[in-house]
Amino acid sequence: MFSHDAIWRALDALAERHRLSPSGLARRAGLDPTTFNKSKRQSADGRERWPSTESIAKVLDATGSSIEQFLELLRPGRPPGGLPEGNFPPQPGSIPLLGFAQAGAGGFFDDGGFPAGQGWDMVEFPAGPGRTVGVYALEIQGDSMMPLYRDGDVLIVDPGAQVRRGDRVVVKTRDGEVMAKVLARQTLRGIELLSLNPDHPNRTFESGEIDWIARIIWASQ
Repeated sequence: MFSHDAIWRALDALAERHRLSPSGLARRAGLDPTTFNKSKRQSADGRERWPSTESIAKVLDATGSSIEQFLELLRPGRPPGGLPEGNFPPQPGSIPLLGFAQAGAGGFFDDGGFPAGQGWDMVEFPAGPGRTVGVYALEIQGDSMMPLYRDGDVLIVDPGAQVRRGDRVVVKTRDGEVMAKVLARQTLRGIELLSLNPDHPNRTFESGEIDWIARIIWASQ
């Protein structure tokens, strides 16, 4: 039961159950985003690499899962199972959609910036087939992001993707403000954001002011 493959399958199943990628699961648990990547499961010389018990404990705590539930996922042939209440059932090619004005309200995202709660619409993922777990869409409202994004454009956001300097990102503050900016700098103390619209100022936030930050991976224009 506790084979190398079984442990990794159980972690993948736990990620899928919570609509996360392996990297998204690691990030939610406060681990390096590459901790659970497939490339980390074997060494360069082919030896098996196992996840640490500390990593598994952090994942269980971050997802609210019990050790009994994790052990259940280790059973041979066990499917990932249903999603917890408040999340979305997997539908190939479809993702949750929300307007920017709604996104600032509470209850639509979990602590990691992933879609949760009620009130979302569902739309087809316009970028074609691929991984849609945890990915969602935000519809631009207003002209504050002109000329790059116009009213009615749809941004595809992946909270599980690694964010780097120069990426276009969506940021939600603890005060409920949601904005699309360019990440200029990120440190342990805070972030600096460049405005997409020259008529709007650049922004700087301390880490404690940020609820979550997620990378924009596609936009309909």
